[in-house]
Amino acid sequence: MPTVYIPSLMQSLTGGKQTVQVEGSTVRQVVEALEQSYPGMRARLVDSGRIKPNISVAIDGEVTTLGMLQKVGENSEVHFLPAIGGGSHNRHGG
Repeated sequence: MPTVYIPSLMQSLTGGKQTVQVEGSTVRQVVEALEQSYPGMRARLVDSGRIKPNISVAIDGEVTTLGMLQKVGENSEVHFLPAIGGGSHNRHGG
């Protein structure tokens, strides 16, 4: 069963758990299983059927570009990571 690492900002939905195990062979199935066990997770991760643009998904240490379609292995580690914003190099005040 894949192990999902829960971002700190979402741990309130999992009762403070940093990792949970859920069924799923794709990211979509993992998200649906998370939603069943921890209502509210889907809304934090998905918008219009796609992983939100401010969230990256890493499977076994590799960031995926396939989003919800990415395959997940039986023993995979799944990380939902808040994307780091690029920010601007122009600072106010000179």
